[in-house]
Amino acid sequence: MEHDYQRNVNLSTQLSRWLLKPLGAWPKSSNTSLIEKYFTWFMYAVCYLLIIFLIVPCLTFLILEVKGTYNKIKLIGPLSFFLMSFMKYNLILFHKNDILKCVEKIEWNWRNMKDLQERNIMVMNMNYGRRLIIVYASFVYGSFVFYYIIMPLSGGKIPAGDANFTFIPLPFPSSLRITDYRKSPVNEIFFVAQCLSGILLDAVTVGTCSLAATFATHACGQMEVLMNWLEHLVNGRSGMSQSVDGRIASIVEQHIRVLNFLALIEKMFQTISCIECLGCMMNLCLLGYYLIMEWNGQNLTSSFTYISLIVYFGLNIFVFCYTGELVAEQCRRVGETSYMTDWYRLSGKKKLCCILIIAMSNSSIKLTAGNMIELSISTFSDVVRTAVAFLNMLRALT
Repeated sequence: MEHDYQRNVNLSTQLSRWLLKPLGAWPKSSNTSLIEKYFTWFMYAVCYLLIIFLIVPCLTFLILEVKGTYNKIKLIGPLSFFLMSFMKYNLILFHKNDILKCVEKIEWNWRNMKDLQERNIMVMNMNYGRRLIIVYASFVYGSFVFYYIIMPLSGGKIPAGDANFTFIPLPFPSSLRITDYRKSPVNEIFFVAQCLSGILLDAVTVGTCSLAATFATHACGQMEVLMNWLEHLVNGRSGMSQSVDGRIASIVEQHIRVLNFLALIEKMFQTISCIECLGCMMNLCLLGYYLIMEWNGQNLTSSFTYISLIVYFGLNIFVFCYTGELVAEQCRRVGETSYMTDWYRLSGKKKLCCILIIAMSNSSIKLTAGNMIELSISTFSDVVRTAVAFLNMLRALT
């Protein structure tokens, strides 16, 4: 049992830990050594330098060198993605203590899960969350390979317009006012540095989504355990209290723990979800515009790259909306299960104890974006429709 507890705690947070630990964004306990603290600060410096390395040259190029409306619009998309990732990275660092509290709650739940049926419920939800993260990460890094490697290298080296040499085109343009990135070895250094920056930005994106999926599926598992307890409120079962009062107390405590856990998730992700909704809607609009403007039967690499990026940003917002839908659906199921129990078979005033349980179960908690938009599948469809509407407006204006 002790081995299973440690193994399940490790598997629950493993993927998020792998993604966020190299960024210095995975929380550590208070008894960390001085060397670990210095190494974390070093990772902060490296991550911020890589992000700045993308933002500053690209923004300088947009302001000083880009001519034409379409070329300027084409750079707004990458810059908005840089800004989104920068803000999400700061928010993750800001909420490191909240992430640590959630991890401690997950550890406590696994440690105190003694019943085999309940452990199987939790394992099923944990594996579901892991599969969701793996599928999403595969699409994200597939888009990374297309945009950062295949698209720049597919056409080979291109000649410099004002000199007699060739160079590798960069995934993101840089300003020649800063340095001439076309000459070797600066060209190769810039290309590798931009690829590393892209890996960092994608790790931030996948890391935030993996945290949301991990915590939401764990909360869903805990609510399924709560529903299992509610079904055995009247008759009881092995592993539960022998008295009705004890079972009612356990159910109320479990429900309060789940509600506190969901409130902590909402506190962490409401700002991040708002950034995702607005940023992904904008990028879906711009990528659709790029695809329409550059679509032809010859340059298939560029077209497939834009399609993969559209799938990437669509999945990005879908993961947040889907986890919100899962949590809301489980909350509704808890309310239904609490009412459908055989509470009328309880004797005397013990029936009154179920009134509060039913009332609290029906007041479901919903995950939101910025405390304004409820995260659900309908929200995802609204985001896609809004992006298409802005795309039509952009086409009409340009």
